[in-house]
Amino acid sequence: MQTLVESVQLSSLLERFAEPETLKMAKLGRELRAKGADVIDLSLGEPDFDTPQHIKDAAKKAIDDNWSHYPPVAGYPDLREAICKKLKRDNDLDYKPENIVVSTGAKQSLANAILALVDDGEEVIIPAPYWVTYSELVKIARGVPVIVRTAMENKYKITPEQLEDCITERSKVFLFSSPCNPSGTVYTKDELAALVEVFKNHPGIFIISDEIYEYINFIGKHESIAQFDEIKDRVIIVNGLSKGFAMTGYRLGYIASNAVVAKGCEKLQGQFTSGANSITQRAAITALTTDLRPSMEMTKEFTRRRERILQLLKDIPGTHGAEPDGAFYIFPVVKSFFGKSDGQETINNADDMCMYLLNKANVSTVTGRAFGEPDCIRISFANSMDKIEMAMARIKEALEKLK
Repeated sequence: MQTLVESVQLSSLLERFAEPETLKMAKLGRELRAKGADVIDLSLGEPDFDTPQHIKDAAKKAIDDNWSHYPPVAGYPDLREAICKKLKRDNDLDYKPENIVVSTGAKQSLANAILALVDDGEEVIIPAPYWVTYSELVKIARGVPVIVRTAMENKYKITPEQLEDCITERSKVFLFSSPCNPSGTVYTKDELAALVEVFKNHPGIFIISDEIYEYINFIGKHESIAQFDEIKDRVIIVNGLSKGFAMTGYRLGYIASNAVVAKGCEKLQGQFTSGANSITQRAAITALTTDLRPSMEMTKEFTRRRERILQLLKDIPGTHGAEPDGAFYIFPVVKSFFGKSDGQETINNADDMCMYLLNKANVSTVTGRAFGEPDCIRISFANSMDKIEMAMARIKEALEKLK
């Protein structure tokens, strides 16, 4: 006889989307580490730096000052004002607090925006490769992800022609990131302007622009698609503190959008989580409005690691990829190894490759299939230089055994 637990029927909602591969690989790495293996984690997108001291001090002060009560759903007014000042300072964008909604991480900001915009059967255009959660959030909203595979030769950037070709009467949202996770793609102002020319002919399409890696840019000034006045009211900027300020555990993201979309996101959030953590919000004001030098120092270190890991990748025959212009990942093509074996395991695809590297090299990576690019794997360089060098040596040794 089945027990109640064995026979329980969970919601069909859970069948619409998959567990994030990034979290899955990190979990497998932890399990292997618990068995005594010396696993190097190059799977998660988490800076290995501690939160800057002046931000931690602000959080401590907030506790002492008793910021311990329910915050407003959309965020404290002075934090929303601070976000507006940041957007003006860094991006020359004019927003008011009514355009800002603060959430429990950029992932919730994305979920809010997609759920507020997308109805059953409406299409969301997503250039691949893309962050794993994009397509799954669209499925949760009962929308249809329209995946547009881009070319490595074009640094994985969607072209205006590709964009135009995939637009239909059901198209509702264009969702992308710059800098991009996983490819490191950074769109220039001219490239964004060319996409805007397409959007001008399709006034019903909203643009969700994920800019969480804004400060981790190796080629110059960050360019936001919201700078183009013709479409600004249709742009929803998503940003947060996790990457640029090493505040992953603080959980704070935000959107900047037109007031109608912001109100919709606030309404949704009021039923899911209410306001983001009060202490984090107070610390965020300090992060956004004071000394940015620690963030810039982190980017300098990521620049050093980028150069080193690209050098090491060149020493591994059979791998190649576009140099990342932002974020902290390399995304090499590994399909030359498909069909090869070490005598015990055969590599049929990128999923097999990641499991092989985890089990044989004790290095955790993430399959490119999860990002919409099945010929690649994602390798994070958000780890120390020593760990990166050790991990890449292990990867090289393990791949040399494949024949």
